[in-house]
Amino acid sequence: MEVKIGVQHANRELVLESEQTPDEVQALVAEALSGKTGLLQLIDEKGRRVLIPADRLAYVEIGEVQVRKVGFGAI
Repeated sequence: MEVKIGVQHANRELVLESEQTPDEVQALVAEALSGKTGLLQLIDEKGRRVLIPADRLAYVEIGEVQVRKVGFGAI
């Protein structure tokens, strides 16, 4: 699943592929914004951790889970 994160005072957005579910990402964002942790922590599909201070978040766009098709079938 693709997650796009806008960070204040940054020219580009962060884009990462994650194996977490959309509900898990949404819960992590809500927890970070509520002030419990103050830090949004996501894990990409390669196991790397992405840490963003919650007070710097501009937006978080959570993509749909897509199944990748393999082959040369008709679209």
